Amino acid sequence: MNQSNVIEQLSPNVNQLAKHAIHVHKFGGSSLASAQCIERVIDIIRQHCQLTDVVVVSANGGTTDALFSLYQQALDGSKELKITCAELKNMQAALIEQLLSPQHAQPLQQQLVKDITLLESWLTTEPTKYQADILAFGELWSARLLSAVLSEQVCPSHYIDARDFLVINNEEACQVNDDKSAKQLQSLLENTGKLAVITGYISKDEQGKSCTLGRNGSDYSATIMASLVGALNVTLWTDVDGIYSADPRVVPSARKLHRLPNGAAKELGRLGNPVLHAKTLQPLTDHSTHLHVANSFDAQVSGTEIGKFGQIAKQELSVTYLNDLLLAQSVSFQGAQGEFAQQEFTAICGDSHRGFIVIHQRQQKAVSQWLASHDTEVSFTPAAILATVGHKVIHQGDVQARFKRALKHDQPFAIVNSSSDHSIIAILLQSCTTELLNKVHHDMTKDARHIGLVVAGLGNIGERFLEMLPAQLNNIPALENLHLVGLVSSKQALINDDGIDVHHALTLFQQEAKAYDKELLLSWLSSHPYDEVIVVDITPSEQFSMLYEEFFKLGIHVIGANKWAASSSSENYNCLVNSAKINKSLWFGNTTVGAGLPINFAIKDLLNSGDQISEIAGIFSGTLSWLFESYDGSIPFSTLLTNALAQGITEPDPREDLSGRDVQRKLLILARAAGFELSLADIDCQNLVPESLQSLTKDEFLQQAEQLDAYFAEQQQLATEQSNCLRYIARFSVNKRGQVTAKVSLEVLDINDAFANLIPGDNIFQIKSIWYQDNALIIRGPGAGRDVTAGGIHSDLVNICQQLSHRQNQVKIKGIN
Repeated sequence: MNQSNVIEQLSPNVNQLAKHAIHVHKFGGSSLASAQCIERVIDIIRQHCQLTDVVVVSANGGTTDALFSLYQQALDGSKELKITCAELKNMQAALIEQLLSPQHAQPLQQQLVKDITLLESWLTTEPTKYQADILAFGELWSARLLSAVLSEQVCPSHYIDARDFLVINNEEACQVNDDKSAKQLQSLLENTGKLAVITGYISKDEQGKSCTLGRNGSDYSATIMASLVGALNVTLWTDVDGIYSADPRVVPSARKLHRLPNGAAKELGRLGNPVLHAKTLQPLTDHSTHLHVANSFDAQVSGTEIGKFGQIAKQELSVTYLNDLLLAQSVSFQGAQGEFAQQEFTAICGDSHRGFIVIHQRQQKAVSQWLASHDTEVSFTPAAILATVGHKVIHQGDVQARFKRALKHDQPFAIVNSSSDHSIIAILLQSCTTELLNKVHHDMTKDARHIGLVVAGLGNIGERFLEMLPAQLNNIPALENLHLVGLVSSKQALINDDGIDVHHALTLFQQEAKAYDKELLLSWLSSHPYDEVIVVDITPSEQFSMLYEEFFKLGIHVIGANKWAASSSSENYNCLVNSAKINKSLWFGNTTVGAGLPINFAIKDLLNSGDQISEIAGIFSGTLSWLFESYDGSIPFSTLLTNALAQGITEPDPREDLSGRDVQRKLLILARAAGFELSLADIDCQNLVPESLQSLTKDEFLQQAEQLDAYFAEQQQLATEQSNCLRYIARFSVNKRGQVTAKVSLEVLDINDAFANLIPGDNIFQIKSIWYQDNALIIRGPGAGRDVTAGGIHSDLVNICQQLSHRQNQVKIKGIN
């Protein structure tokens, strides 16, 4: 996309500032580590930003470490200083050369030379005086370069040095002067018509001295700026897919937390989460801003969202740890004085009854001095903490008990509740090992996967499925973490990330459903906040079945009572099977044939066990079963058909049943399930409706239905004369040469045939195979009905949830800094 097109696309946002919320996008050092990474960031900005947004950047990956190394070399009087400066200059110069045309690169290269000269001057004169200014070069170079690349390739852009507006009290507390900072930032942003790229990590104090916000302070910068401009969203673009239930570098089974309540996220950052940092969420405490963590290496993957959510998100648990701490014990840490000490030193945890606090090692001197003024003794012991974190977790007795059980063999010094209510902390007098972390994580989160359920089709069967759902959720362990989150009809949908009350689902749908289209539904499904999503298709819609491939591409699982997809063209069917396999989506459709009867399951089980199927036959239509079990010629066939229609036994237009197409599709589905390559055209189908009646309207057909009577009376008479009966049979077989025969038709059967004596409406399936050659396997029972069909769908649901409970999604780590 050329620059003029992007400007044309983005410029209206400037003119309509009041109508568009501001978004802050922060890019970490690993996201800006190379020319290729920066080009990826440019694409993200092109797709996700408007001109009124704010982009915050860290130093290019490795730059801050190099500057720290230079600073240390200066303190040590190293003779390698100039060589290291030259290497740093060359690294930055190479990025400029790779990303900008010579015309636009030249000013930046000239400025870089001046910066390196100034850097060398500070390093060789008073490095301690200029420490923050030395470290600030990383963010300054990064912002300057990204802004220049944006201006050349995407849209007008300008970079802003955060020291020109961001004022804090000091580097220790990093408290922002909100009024002063907001006014100064606003003056730099307003009426520029350019996308602002702002340095993270750096600021100034009230005296105008450069300050840093601590390592990983760019995330803190981003949320500070969001609070200053009242941004709707902050996205932290990093190198992982989101925030995990434990550090994924050391816990392979860690799962992504799609949504985190603010309080739990803040506590995670305080207690050592490798992606969130202690101060990141502080500026958003009094704002409705939502925070997102996303992966700049894979921008299409939905990350983690932090904000205000309902009960499902509040159930999330995670485990975190910190080593290299100190347990400080003193009588001065008891009572009110102890509570004051916990606040004074922002202790990780403490107990004012037992008289101890847990602090970082760097705080030992300050704590000792404070206690000296109280003339009390203190003991310091090396320690670590291991914590389970979740929304108001200290009020969840079952979680507390599980955490204590998980640690019962490891003898922690103490287990305490955090003052925030969002964590339970075990204090260890040795380092937290990888083995212990994995063990406790497993015990705390083994049942924590959340599965979203979307039900499409709210007709007769759909209603019954939903009526059965509350009891199923209560009684079936496999459904423990299943949440109804979507209801979809042909024209309206109700989607709720926080879950739909299963006891009032249909009422809520009637009250709250909105019109939707395919794009809107797929948009939600592409960014859902669940470990897995299952779509249950109980529609008769061919159009809805065409969405299956899109579902599979999104890794969504499908339970289809809808026959269209499974009996579609061979090309489409094979495409769906392959897509589901590639994307690890499960596709169940046991109710497409036989309602709740386990015919699909039986075929699959035989194949998986090594058997080979040679014949499938039976009566597959509940309607045709009822008609021919009831028809004996004593009353006209048309009268029987009209009675069946009145009882709801047939389709609204009975010709759908009499055409045999439904039986033909079911036979195709079973043949494919048995491993045979087949299409509808390969199955001969006898249509029981005379050609003269096929093109009439439904009403016209019913008025002329007597034309059916002569044919069926004649067939029944022939069967009766031979003491036989009429049945509509589906048959599939393959001979030893691999030749396939398949047809559905009206047959005359011996009255002792297995297909001859059914309860009207029953289905029967007969399978012959290597194992069941002489004595066929027969499955028989009701092939239709609300309860059995809805029950069959629930059977698929339980089966799919059982399979998903053992699945672990691979953690994608490009490298957590």
